[in-house]
Amino acid sequence: MGYLFIPIIFIGLVILFSSFFTVKQQTAAIIERFGKFHSVRTSGLQMKLPIVDRIVSRVGLKIQQLDVIIETKTLDDVFVKLKVSVQYVVIKTKVYEAFYQLEYPHDQITSYVFDVVRAEVPKMKLDDVFVKKDDIAIAVKSELQQAMLDYGYDIIKTLVTDIDPDAQVKEAMNRINASEREKIAAQFEGDAARILIVEKAKAEAESKRLQGMGIADQRREIARGLEESVEVLNKVGINSQEASALIVVTQHYDTLQSIGEETNSNLILLPNSPQTGSDMLNNMVASFTASNMIGESMKKQKPKNIDKK
Repeated sequence: MGYLFIPIIFIGLVILFSSFFTVKQQTAAIIERFGKFHSVRTSGLQMKLPIVDRIVSRVGLKIQQLDVIIETKTLDDVFVKLKVSVQYVVIKTKVYEAFYQLEYPHDQITSYVFDVVRAEVPKMKLDDVFVKKDDIAIAVKSELQQAMLDYGYDIIKTLVTDIDPDAQVKEAMNRINASEREKIAAQFEGDAARILIVEKAKAEAESKRLQGMGIADQRREIARGLEESVEVLNKVGINSQEASALIVVTQHYDTLQSIGEETNSNLILLPNSPQTGSDMLNNMVASFTASNMIGESMKKQKPKNIDKK
């Protein structure tokens, strides 16, 4: 008789141990009794009636992500692919609705994402799609939040993670960008060239100004030297006309001497005969004398004209 109780005890132990079960963290177990929903058990050690109660499913309570790729057309007739990432979670207090009311949550979420994106993107141009991608994500979340809340799902975040236009469109956009950059580069190069020209002109003007000041200082010193030479010659009995002519002739011979010292000089002075110096001196003295006589006569005539008036 003792051997008959061994199977009964073993079956009893199996039934007893099967009455206990554990539920992992961030997980909910759905219990049915005779095929009807009975309860939702959360994490920890739980107990159910053997044979009568059954665990039909375990629902994850962690945040999940669903990536949806949609192809649509923009306002400027450009086909573009958008990748929308939807982060959602099952509400702990609505595990029943999430399990029993919605059989394929991924398909439901995908349908809403398609509907919203294909309603929003055709209103925008391609450039605006890149700029306003956050607006698209907000619109998707708003629509999903309202629709999925009744099914026990909470939409945490929606992100437009990728915008991929047609390959030809991307190539055209790259060419436009390259052209714009080349245009800006050309403008900078033009500005740089203009600045160089302006600065060069300023430098040349400054050089000419300094050169003019140097020439003026040179001529001023030459005049001062001539004045001193005339004073020295006057002291030895040579008048101003003769002194000036003598100085010019002396400079003429100094010039000839300087030219003679240059072996590769191609300068020729005409006329250059031996009597040229004396002729030049006589002509200059006569010219200075004549100019002085004319000046004296003009000074004498001015008072008479004033008296007549």
